[in-house]
Amino acid sequence: MKQQTELNRGLEERHITLMSLGAAIGVGLFLGSAKAIQLAGPAILLGYLIGGIIIFIIMRALGELAVREPIAGSFAEYARKYVSPLAGFLTGWNYWLLWIFTCMAEITAVGIYMKVWFPDSQGWVWALAALVLMTSINFIAVKFYGEFEFWFALIKIVAIVAMIILGTLTIVIGLGNGGTPVGISNLWSHGGFLPNGFTGVLLAMQMVMFAFLGIEVIGVTAGEAKNPKKTIRKAVNNVFLRILVFYIGALFVILSIYPWDQVGANNSSPFVLLFDSLGIPSAAGIINFVVLTAALSSCNSGIFSTARMMMNLSEN
Repeated sequence: MKQQTELNRGLEERHITLMSLGAAIGVGLFLGSAKAIQLAGPAILLGYLIGGIIIFIIMRALGELAVREPIAGSFAEYARKYVSPLAGFLTGWNYWLLWIFTCMAEITAVGIYMKVWFPDSQGWVWALAALVLMTSINFIAVKFYGEFEFWFALIKIVAIVAMIILGTLTIVIGLGNGGTPVGISNLWSHGGFLPNGFTGVLLAMQMVMFAFLGIEVIGVTAGEAKNPKKTIRKAVNNVFLRILVFYIGALFVILSIYPWDQVGANNSSPFVLLFDSLGIPSAAGIINFVVLTAALSSCNSGIFSTARMMMNLSEN
């Protein structure tokens, strides 16, 4: 009979709370949303709403199990126990492989972001440094992982909240637009709300759903949370609200200020476009720093998650 290894419950409530906030915000929002907007137009808001409902249903199901059985293997162990050993085996290895590819993509992105500030440097050096740093953090103690995720998440949240507040002032009182309110007519003035029809929304859904990658880490942390019944329940129940605020709220502001066909036209981040318009110096540098922390956060979570999956797979 398999024995479940008891892990150190070093993740505090503040860690889980900020991690659950930050988990829903990744590079997919800061950079990938531009391509999604090009496909769907303003209707990308509808895409994120549909995606948010799907994710909330999935996370509610995972949350129910995580609160009842807060273990490290999370959904792989639930699949093994309640479906079949094969289902658990396939789920665990599939998730492990997913994060291996994702982590490689994220540290490659770190190398690209760092070249913005150090153009003559070799990207692989920064990628290797990021991998060594994040692995070392995970080797020390789970509390260190929680601390880094706490601050990574805080950086992303502050950037998005600041953007929403400043953008709303532009819409309402014309901040950065000579005192002339922008309004929200850009949501329907350039080909309508659905310029590419529902087909555009469907084509954008793959990027929408990929943007939510990482939110399932909330369930994986259950095995090391100090009070999983309280913290996991709270984190999961707030998932949909966070998606409404951070994704739909942020993109609503951007699409209200700029015509959708101008967003991402030159492969730049929609957030850089907005901060530039507000006259904030070094807007590109600020967003570059934010997406750098988002990439490091994703790699950090990937190493954490795959380690727990490997442990569960080895026990089985």
